Amino acid sequence: MADNDLREHVRQRYAAAAIAVTASDAQSKADAGECCGASAAEVSCCGGTSSDAAFGSGRYSAAEQSELPADAVAASLGCGNPLAVAELRAGERVLDLGSGGGIDVLLSARRVGPTGFAYGVDMTDEMLDLARANAAKAAATNVEFVKGTIEDIPLPDGSVDVVISNCVVNLSTDKPAVLAEMFRVLAPGGRVGVSDVVAEDDLSVAERAARGSYVGCIAGALSKSEYLAGLSAAGFVDASVTFTHEAASGMHGAIVRALKP
Repeated sequence: MADNDLREHVRQRYAAAAIAVTASDAQSKADAGECCGASAAEVSCCGGTSSDAAFGSGRYSAAEQSELPADAVAASLGCGNPLAVAELRAGERVLDLGSGGGIDVLLSARRVGPTGFAYGVDMTDEMLDLARANAAKAAATNVEFVKGTIEDIPLPDGSVDVVISNCVVNLSTDKPAVLAEMFRVLAPGGRVGVSDVVAEDDLSVAERAARGSYVGCIAGALSKSEYLAGLSAAGFVDASVTFTHEAASGMHGAIVRALKP
C-alpha cells in the first residue's frame, strides 16, 4: 500500500474499535459493533484476541484499571504500559501520541496531579470522541485531547516534559518525522517513555511483514538498532530499547527510553 492508504487503513481500523466500544456500552457484548470480525471486548486491533497477553488492557495492573472508566480500559489496544517507565512527577506536562480511548492520558493526569497536565493526540475522530467522554466520566480536568497526526504534532516547541506512546510509533509511515516531532515538543531535559513493538536486528523488513500485518502493529515495526539510530539522528541521548515480551517470532513488546539534552 501507499503511505496514505496505510494511514487510512489504520484510521479505519481504530475508528471501528472505538465504535465497537461505544456500541457495547449501549448493547450486549454479543450485539456490539465489530472490529476485525469481533467485538472490541474480544479483539485487540494491535494483535490477536484479548486473551493474547502481548496486547490490550492486560498490560495494566488491576489497580490501574480500577482508576478508569470501563470504556477507557476496553479501548486499550497497546502492547505495554508506558506509565510503568515514564516515572511521572507532580506538575509535569505529558503528551501521549496516538492516545486512542484515553487510558494513558487519564492515568498520566492522575499522576501529575492538578498542577500538571496531560495531552493526547490522535487522528481518529471516533477515538477522540470516546476519549473525551471517558475524561468526562473520570472528572479529569487537567487533560486535553487534540486531533492531529504524530508526524505533525499540533503543540508548540518545548511544550511538554514527557512524551509517552503505546504501540503507535510502529503504525507510522514516516517514523523519522515522529521522532523529530517528539524532540521538538519536548522541553530541554525532557524524556521519552514509549511502549512499542520492536524487531530483532536480524529480521529483514520482508520477514517482519511475514509475521503480521502493518495495521496489526507487526509489519511496520523498527528493529532495535533502527530505533536507536533514529532516536540519535533526531537529537536524543541516552537512548535504550529493552524487550519485555514476545509479540511474534523475533518481534517484541519493548520499552523505549531517551532524553533530550
